[in-house]
Amino acid sequence: MAALRSAFSHSALGLLSCLAFLGAQPLAARAEDKALLIGIGTYANLPEDMFLHGPKNDVKAIQQLLTGTLSFKPEEIRVLTDEQATRQAILSSMEEWLIAATVPGDRVYLYFSGHGLQVKDLSGDEEDGMDEAISTYDIKAGDTDWTNVILDDEIEAVLEKLKGRAVTLVIDACHSGTISRSLSPQAASGQKGARYLPRPFAQDSRQNVTRGLRIDLGVIDKPARLTAGGVTAWSAAAPYQVAWDDVRQPVEERHGVFTSAYIAGYKPAEADANGNGLVSNAELFEYVTKKSKEYCAAQENCDDLDPQLETVPDALGTSVAKPEPYTAEQTAADQPQNKPENKPEPVYQQAKTEAGTAPAYVDANPIDAIGDIVGKADTGDVTVSLDTGPMLKKGQSFKISVTSRYDGNLVLLDVNGEGIATQIFPNDMAKKITPLSAGSTLTIPDDYYGFDFEADGSGENMLVAIVVSDAVDLKDVAPSAQGLSAALDARQSLSAIVARLQKTWTGDTENRGVRWSLGTLKYTIE
Repeated sequence: MAALRSAFSHSALGLLSCLAFLGAQPLAARAEDKALLIGIGTYANLPEDMFLHGPKNDVKAIQQLLTGTLSFKPEEIRVLTDEQATRQAILSSMEEWLIAATVPGDRVYLYFSGHGLQVKDLSGDEEDGMDEAISTYDIKAGDTDWTNVILDDEIEAVLEKLKGRAVTLVIDACHSGTISRSLSPQAASGQKGARYLPRPFAQDSRQNVTRGLRIDLGVIDKPARLTAGGVTAWSAAAPYQVAWDDVRQPVEERHGVFTSAYIAGYKPAEADANGNGLVSNAELFEYVTKKSKEYCAAQENCDDLDPQLETVPDALGTSVAKPEPYTAEQTAADQPQNKPENKPEPVYQQAKTEAGTAPAYVDANPIDAIGDIVGKADTGDVTVSLDTGPMLKKGQSFKISVTSRYDGNLVLLDVNGEGIATQIFPNDMAKKITPLSAGSTLTIPDDYYGFDFEADGSGENMLVAIVVSDAVDLKDVAPSAQGLSAALDARQSLSAIVARLQKTWTGDTENRGVRWSLGTLKYTIE
């Protein structure tokens, strides 16, 4: 195993319903960086009850994020709001500002805040017969459908021309498949803060008849093509869920719920779950998920919110912004809440990922980097223990016990200080072991195995237990055949597993995030 030896083997072991794509790669500003920010709250041909208050504030906040944390220069950012954001102005800016003015290797940031919608698919490339789209200032309701919109097919064509750039696409908009309503005066007011437009003259319905706005850029249908092209994609919610203006705020101060959480999450004090000063994509994802669910739980018309993240697996543990070392001048409020007392400052290193050409950063310590990859804090839902306690001597025999609060399938990895992992479970020796039952303890190895584990190597190590409550197929990323024998790259193996768990779960009536729990145990071999 990675740090343990088996006496048996002696070997070293969206837009979805609502989409918001975020995640620019950290990099020093360059003349070739370009950003296009679009915010539409008022519309030329819609009733005032369908106006949104958040987009104008969203655009300002994203602009501050770009010029501050992400080091864009003000002259590299073009902003289109309300009457400036016509269909023609948006498309022409995408072409000449983002495509023509950049080359492979540059950063490109495209942000949209406003209404999302669906229209009848005329190209025949949609299984449900509907194209997803974003609204424009001059959107119009035709006899049966919307006109003057920008289709997902058109945005996909823009992304195709941006291949090789480090693209950040941000769409904080939504169409809900769970609620459709007429544009009649009696129904036009709809739900306050909901960022979707129903189809014109649709009948009231509570049935899930559409996928919702997820911008068909490959986020659902072809994610590998999207992410391999250099795009990291964040979704405000799963299909059939709604993106929202935050109606808890005064009207003139409102923001999109997702955009607000994403920007706040760049601060280590907010989203750095493992306290190492680096906010990773996975940690940011968990943070915006938490904040989205907190908002939804407080709103009568919000059933649930499950943000989605699409990127290549190896980008999950990388930073969303260049980590800054702590200084004595920083206040306690600036420090991550989970930063351990008296722990040496972390060391970071640059890492290249498949998601883009810009460098990102990772924690140089493979053990500390585990928290960045999984994103979640260990809240005690899964308990991992050694029968000997966390201090072992080389050659000492031991057993591992795992207990979960929830039913589910277990993946158990052992990671050593050199970043080598062993998949302890599943393994071919445990074919008769059934999934974990809530409250029941699984001990490895038990008498069925016919051998013991013995401590090997030295230094700090970590056991990582993941319990998946949904029937997610992990056979290709955690096959039992590699259990107890193969020496794995810890970052790659764990990233591949977590990336699979961040997919939209479609096994229920309402699409949502996959349900999974985490438990870890640090131990030392002397």
